[in-house]
Amino acid sequence: MHLTVCEPTAMSAAMAMDPPKDVGLLQSCGTGHSLASLDDVTVDSVANESSEEESASEREEPTADLSQDVAEPADIVREQAPHTQSASAQRPDSLSLAAAAGGGGAGPGLWTCRGDGEVRLRMGEAGTAAEPPVTVHQMFEAAVERFGEHTALGWKDGEQMKTLSYREYYQACRAAAKSFLKLGLQRYHGVGILGFNSAEWFIADIAAILAGGFAVGIYTTNSSEACQYVAENCKANVIVVENHKQLQKILQVQDKLPHLKAIIQYKDALKEKRPNLYTWAEFMELGREVPEGQLDDVIATQRPTQCCTLIYTSGTTGQPKGVMLSHDNLTWTALATGRHVRLAEATQSQEVVVSYLPLSHIAAQMVDIWVTMRIGGATYFAQPDALKGSLVNTLKEVRPTAFMGVPRVWEKMQEKMKSIGAKSSTVRRRVAVWAKDVGLQTNLSKMNQNGAVARPPLNYLLAKKLVFRKVRKALGLDRCHKCYTGAAPITKDTLEFFLSLDIPLYELYGMSESTGPHTISLHDAFRLTSCGKEISGCESRIHRPDAEGNGEICFWGRHVFMGYLNMADKTAEALDDEGWLHSGDLGKHDQDGFLFITGRIKELIITAGGENIPPVPIEDAVKDVLPLVSNAMLIGDKRKFLAMLLTVKCQVNAETGAPEDQLTPEAVELCRRLGSDATRVSDVAGGRDRLVHAAIQEGVTRVNEAAASNAQRVQKWIVLEQDFSIPGGELGPTMKLKRPVVMKMYKEQIENFYRDVVTPSTPDNPLAPK
Repeated sequence: MHLTVCEPTAMSAAMAMDPPKDVGLLQSCGTGHSLASLDDVTVDSVANESSEEESASEREEPTADLSQDVAEPADIVREQAPHTQSASAQRPDSLSLAAAAGGGGAGPGLWTCRGDGEVRLRMGEAGTAAEPPVTVHQMFEAAVERFGEHTALGWKDGEQMKTLSYREYYQACRAAAKSFLKLGLQRYHGVGILGFNSAEWFIADIAAILAGGFAVGIYTTNSSEACQYVAENCKANVIVVENHKQLQKILQVQDKLPHLKAIIQYKDALKEKRPNLYTWAEFMELGREVPEGQLDDVIATQRPTQCCTLIYTSGTTGQPKGVMLSHDNLTWTALATGRHVRLAEATQSQEVVVSYLPLSHIAAQMVDIWVTMRIGGATYFAQPDALKGSLVNTLKEVRPTAFMGVPRVWEKMQEKMKSIGAKSSTVRRRVAVWAKDVGLQTNLSKMNQNGAVARPPLNYLLAKKLVFRKVRKALGLDRCHKCYTGAAPITKDTLEFFLSLDIPLYELYGMSESTGPHTISLHDAFRLTSCGKEISGCESRIHRPDAEGNGEICFWGRHVFMGYLNMADKTAEALDDEGWLHSGDLGKHDQDGFLFITGRIKELIITAGGENIPPVPIEDAVKDVLPLVSNAMLIGDKRKFLAMLLTVKCQVNAETGAPEDQLTPEAVELCRRLGSDATRVSDVAGGRDRLVHAAIQEGVTRVNEAAASNAQRVQKWIVLEQDFSIPGGELGPTMKLKRPVVMKMYKEQIENFYRDVVTPSTPDNPLAPK
């Protein structure tokens, strides 16, 4: 499942703009349609959805290398849990902010910022929105009753695959919950979890909830200071860490955490003995003597309207915010999502997913833990080095039935397949081009008919046999009937590439503040660059639409969060007086009800002439016509004209995720086709390579020709000395561009765009007026 980028805690932004035609020699090598392999694919992992741009110092995710050869065509041709009474709220026509917050002694309101607070649910009168609310324990108990002997979790231990059934999973969570009680976990206090995805992560998360605490994921890339803030903010009594490296972060700030009572390390042997530091095995034994009734008493006090999970977001200008999610947020969203996308329950045919994205991210939690539990699916854990090479191995071994990949995963697969395909024989390339053309046309026709195609054409059936099935098998997606994308923007080019391989990528859109998904594309209801339609029981409102129907997207439904922990002012900014959640994203619905994201309010560029310009469509258009370009950022707020910062595709250090000077093989090949001998970023940055410079200018000119007005034309641009990256600070963990950070880092280059002094255009100074 993939969620789209949107703040306050965003997930992925689908853009609704048809890019100009590609520029001749700058099209991807290998005809742009040949298949290849995943050897040396790099994937930047998702970390969180952020209300603001992520802080450079607090969010760094490793780049991944899916080193695995996966040939593309060119290389292949050869029910419901017990009812619980709770307060509810119908969608209001008008409601004061005080009433929404529960002021005036009117009982729980629609929001709260108190950890021990409750909210009224946004219940509907019928359908999914009217389903009886249940707690996490009630949903889990129902899953055990229905799917008890089915596999719940699976992981590799050496060469052996180990599993837990739902019954064993539930008992492990109860045992861990009793151990938390033994350690002194207090009601409404946090249990921080800092580590890679594992059975222990899931068990600690659910056990924290059962024991009356808050489950709090902490990003593995957090500094010790960032860990301290989260632990302090949620009053963490216990912190669960993966290994010695993560343990050191907590030990460095342990004295500054007055609520902390114990630390548990769930992988590797302890390198030192300390008071209140436990191995996972020791921890699981602690609660053995705690009576079951003591835990049951705590569980009995829990209500669907109370908080059970905190998802932390962060920004460049403020402290991280703790998104408070209630039991009902989790259990209802899991129910509504599973029902909307028509996932099978295990009693019919068990769904299988692979857990590899950071669990401190709501998208990963919702898919891997909650939706899967609701339908009795099986979650298999990837290896810790999944994003450095082993993910493909896990996919091929597990063969998931549904797979969530962030755009960077799909983009790197695409780049590598094209790169290898370009080296294939002429015959194989021609077969690949033919098959992909058939696949694209057939799937576009199916899309336009909402999946209703009476009989697939014979050439499609032949292409499927010769090419598509083999590609899916090589990727480990031969059983996967649902491939999702989200958590960051994805280009139309990538969507069409996989659609041509008979692998439609279904876009999702939502926020941490909406417990994950709000709209989802379906196989019989999707449009390219749209993020689908609202989940049943959820509503959208376009706030203050313009003449074209564009306005701020607002959410209503039982998935809307409770509030930000101890941040009433921030909560009031996100929720309006009627209780609608304001996303900060600009969008519109088409005549068929599909939602398109068209921009972001905070990112709007308002030129000196007063024209409002959303930057993302222009940036995407430039990247579409210039395959050499990795990242593009439009400049022009309060300026006389638009300019753009560009980076080119380069190799990425597999260990650190930092960009290197060496161009990618695809980029080198593109330069060769231009007649350039460039092999490094430093060869082309700053206009040093005249041939590359001229080609990029040609591409920018093509984009300008499609501009809606003169004000939307890019007048100047520069290629920077290195690509944007997570460790560099320019990108957030979801690969979202951190514009304020980039503006500050490249202030000198930006100011050069607008200097009044006219200087000649030279290889070292390509900034003369166009």
